[in-house]
Amino acid sequence: MRKHYDFSKMKGRKNPYIKLLKQPVTMRLDRDTVTYFKEMSEKTGIPYQSLINLYLRDCAANNRKLNLSWSPEMAEG
Repeated sequence: MRKHYDFSKMKGRKNPYIKLLKQPVTMRLDRDTVTYFKEMSEKTGIPYQSLINLYLRDCAANNRKLNLSWSPEMAEG
């Protein structure tokens, strides 16, 4: 093996997998939500963080929007 390689003539190209890279994010989730995905994880064998990511990716890919409406009782409680 050579001790020195000359990479100065090498052409660069963008990483084709850049879209597949994951960004670490800290999220605060309800215990019930985490429990739900952990139970799904046990049934499917897929890590629960991956399941959450798959679900959110599906929402983004299908441009799903939340339909939130707050009742007066919930605002007070």
